[in-house]
Amino acid sequence: MTITTAIVRQPSPNFAEGLTTADLGQPDYAVMRRQHQAYVAALQQLGLEVIVLDPLVDFPDGHFVEDTAVITPELAVITRPGAPSRRGETAAIQPILSQYRPLARIEPPGFLEGGDVLLVEKHLFIGLSERTNEAGAAQLGRFLEPYGYSWSTEAVGEGLHLKSSLNYAGDNTLLVTADLADNALLAAYDKIVVETAESYAANTLLINDTLLMPKGFPELRGKLERFGRPIIELNTSESQKMDGGLTCLSLRL
Repeated sequence: MTITTAIVRQPSPNFAEGLTTADLGQPDYAVMRRQHQAYVAALQQLGLEVIVLDPLVDFPDGHFVEDTAVITPELAVITRPGAPSRRGETAAIQPILSQYRPLARIEPPGFLEGGDVLLVEKHLFIGLSERTNEAGAAQLGRFLEPYGYSWSTEAVGEGLHLKSSLNYAGDNTLLVTADLADNALLAAYDKIVVETAESYAANTLLINDTLLMPKGFPELRGKLERFGRPIIELNTSESQKMDGGLTCLSLRL
């Protein structure tokens, strides 16, 4: 779908109290704010209307809004995050999404986070992880099957979410980390393989015909230049310290 609108949430001053498995040093709030503002500016540069929501002080991971919903042109599915400390974030996103889409909701015993869902045309790749279980994946599939969507599941190995390792670059081409490159579920697609040393950069975001990628990954940058789409590089050092990336920071409609 053509993306016209993005919903983002400002990082909270206590964002460094959020969940993380990274060991990359203490996050800096002032730097995070500047990087988030640059992200918003890049989306606006691409012609998107950007809706900027206030911080959620009670939820330090709240600026990673992608995990709260899965959006298609027909429906917005409100998730039930696998991390219990994040479940209150979904109540805060529902009022704004209800202005744009009918809503459905993942219910217990299912849990699912948006970072584990990659939509490629009319197919949903759903990662099974510590944050998304089979019951949540099945509910999402049932919600979207009536609209002509298919879906498949894949266990998440490296990284927090599926989108840590797999993203769409357009033109039937996937960005994929080396550990997933030979996965049979991906056989129908062309692939740009992200080498292990640059695996974080697999979390690159396609906005219409432009790729937003994290700064500092020259090998992948070269591959994407040869692929031929416009590229915008953004510094994501503070998100990376909190297990986050470019896809995590927005909901796209």
